[in-house]
Amino acid sequence: MKRVLSGMRPTGKLHLGNYMGALHNWVRLQHEYECYFFIADWHALTTDYADTSQIRPNTREVILDFLGAGLDPAHSVLFVQSDIKQHAELHLLFSMITPLGWLERVPTYKEQQENITGKDLSTYGFLGYPLLQSADILIYQPDFVPVGQDQVAHVELTREVARRFNQFYPGAQGSEILPEPQVLLTPSPKLPGTDGRKMSKSYGNTILLTDPEPVVRQKLKPMVTDPARVRRTDPGNPDVCPVGDLHKVFSSQETLAKVYDGCTTASIGCIECKGWVADSVVKVLQPIQERRAGYEANPKKVDEILEDGKQRATTRAEQTMVEVRSAVGIG
Repeated sequence: MKRVLSGMRPTGKLHLGNYMGALHNWVRLQHEYECYFFIADWHALTTDYADTSQIRPNTREVILDFLGAGLDPAHSVLFVQSDIKQHAELHLLFSMITPLGWLERVPTYKEQQENITGKDLSTYGFLGYPLLQSADILIYQPDFVPVGQDQVAHVELTREVARRFNQFYPGAQGSEILPEPQVLLTPSPKLPGTDGRKMSKSYGNTILLTDPEPVVRQKLKPMVTDPARVRRTDPGNPDVCPVGDLHKVFSSQETLAKVYDGCTTASIGCIECKGWVADSVVKVLQPIQERRAGYEANPKKVDEILEDGKQRATTRAEQTMVEVRSAVGIG
């Protein structure tokens, strides 16, 4: 089977945007590829190095959400990044050969420096986090990296790093030790938050995978709608309405047809429409929450899954590092 690798930073409990932007796709991929999925706790240090108190508890929340969403340890290797020390070793070697300009031109570098205020991001860790990502990826020699469009530049950097490493340090008979992975673009539907902007924790507009039904309904009640519907009798257009966008992702074709008919003819109000989308979201969340609760009640099982993932990931990462050390002539 072709190999896939991806990870997620532990920022706390995951929300619907995380689910539709990555997790939902990972659950499908685990039945088609050999999959490695990890929690990138070292990456959390790139912006939160001054206060690390939440990294461990957040890591626990994320693995529970991974399992709740349907990632299956029988089909995927699930692990915590910092448990695999070979990531750090490969990152160190990459840092010796990567030109500074490659890191400075990564689009998210200046963008995040401008957008994340109140934190000193003038550190090597922040500048170099795409290189740590490259190590995370290349150490498993994957064929594909599933990412959204905004992460394509990071995979391209990874490909450049692999190319440069292979030029300097060919393997036996001139072979390439680090194959260049391909992007596997994740279909990412438009998923607005409750204020109409992109769903994001930084905007405080999320619906968490763990939100119980009453909380989901409460969060959706004040959600922004088509601005053309000032009065109940004004017709609207679901295509320009954030609630309509949620219906397109979570509701059945039958419900969607009712939404279009009712909204464009003003035969339903926005409150009713929001009730329908809440029904659809709750229906998606219910099995996720039931699975998560089962794992939450059995912490020993979660520990065993992470330990097994650690062993399997370490074995695979060490295979690569044996070749890397030999080619570099060190270690």
